[in-house]
Amino acid sequence: MNHSLPFIITISRQLGCGGAYVGHQLAKNLNIFYADREIIGQAARQLSVLEEDVKTREEKTLSFWQSFLRSYAVAPDTYVQPHTLAPSDYALFKTESEIIRRIAWERSAVIIGRCGSYVLRDHPNHVSLFLHGEIEFRKNRVGKLYEVSEEAAGKMIARNDDERARYNQKFTGREWTDVRQYDMTLDISKTGVDRAVAFILQYMELIYLTP
Repeated sequence: MNHSLPFIITISRQLGCGGAYVGHQLAKNLNIFYADREIIGQAARQLSVLEEDVKTREEKTLSFWQSFLRSYAVAPDTYVQPHTLAPSDYALFKTESEIIRRIAWERSAVIIGRCGSYVLRDHPNHVSLFLHGEIEFRKNRVGKLYEVSEEAAGKMIARNDDERARYNQKFTGREWTDVRQYDMTLDISKTGVDRAVAFILQYMELIYLTP
């Protein structure tokens, strides 16, 4: 690693594995930037949409019919106020990727999701993580977090896994869960979130923070 440049941690994660919590704790302990809200805010401004519109679209692809209806929502000769339509999948991915690259060269940071491990694959000071876990652990955690039944939690997980898999495949051409593309993978159902943070900090100490 080049110690004169910022270092970046990207976290890919399955729903129910505490990705946001782990990311916040790493940023806090390493005294670096947690980039989530910055990416959303900048993307919303550049695309002239609300931040909530960006959040609800991240790591999801529009279905064929959603894309069709978006394209033909109005007749060709009908006036449409600029930027009233939601951005395309490609426009959102391209915009967020540019923001991620800019942040990565300006300051050390933690970046969650958004194909960050792929976007920054050539960054010399990039550590990519993948957090996964057993389904029962994930359902229990999602159920408590969102106050839903075990059945509802299972459906949320299945839908989220499918959306992230399709999004990653579309923009990276890679299987999202292929661990060979990450520097470090952790089974959160075995470590728990706090011990996962401790393991990652030890790893960072070994590969980056020690001269």
